[in-house]
Amino acid sequence: MRLPFITLSFACLSLAGAAVAMPLLQSEPALTAAVAGSARSPANVARDPHRHPAETLAFFGVKPTDSVVEIWPGGGWYTEILAPYLSAGGKLTVVSPSGRPSEGINTKLDKDAATYGKVARANFPSLLGGTGVAPGSVDKVLTFRNVHNWRMGYLSPDKADYSPAAFKEIYAMLKPGGVLGIEDHRLPEDADSAREKTSGYIKVSTVRALAEAAGFKFAGSSEVNANPKDTHDWADGVWTLPPSYRLGDKDREKYAAIGESDRMTLKFVKPAK
Repeated sequence: MRLPFITLSFACLSLAGAAVAMPLLQSEPALTAAVAGSARSPANVARDPHRHPAETLAFFGVKPTDSVVEIWPGGGWYTEILAPYLSAGGKLTVVSPSGRPSEGINTKLDKDAATYGKVARANFPSLLGGTGVAPGSVDKVLTFRNVHNWRMGYLSPDKADYSPAAFKEIYAMLKPGGVLGIEDHRLPEDADSAREKTSGYIKVSTVRALAEAAGFKFAGSSEVNANPKDTHDWADGVWTLPPSYRLGDKDREKYAAIGESDRMTLKFVKPAK
């Protein structure tokens, strides 16, 4: 079992828009138990030192009674934690693009009804088809390493950036006062913005602008997923680093020593009006 993270305060990020760094909260016992739970695969547990799940979810303020949407869960890394954590008093909905991109998470859920039988499913974004989440129906929306994909036009037939529409759809599904939690690969503010379309990294200022244009209010940031060893300038983008190792065995030890990407962890709130 991983020990709860000791509360820390972080220096403010130097960004356009003056981001406010938030203290890292200590996870409560139920969340710590979910992170240590038997539903998690050993391969996913091995990545905890890079992904800090208990601390990240505590920062987003996720409670066991919340209705939570996990956007684009991929293989279900966070789903393995959220499903047991929310099973008694909350609700988890996983949303994926319609069609084949949903197959991975659907297979995972179908194989273990005891763990995932209560998990609801929907599609996102609606512009790619499928059935979306009802407006004003959830307390928290969480997305991990996905905003850069929307910016890059992933799955869009013409590779067009649909991130503004995605944020508007997220805003609509949240209840007033609801929270959007975002983790993504962080591009330095002084880097060429064109790299957001090719590298897998995205600027904090870009994410903030997208969220605020949709109506969200910025509520704070955490450095829990920062990695100062990441220089952000890899020829093959963020996928050079673990866990992707796009270069295969070439310089693998070097990239393993750097670890996973430098990441932003941002919290936004839908105004209560």
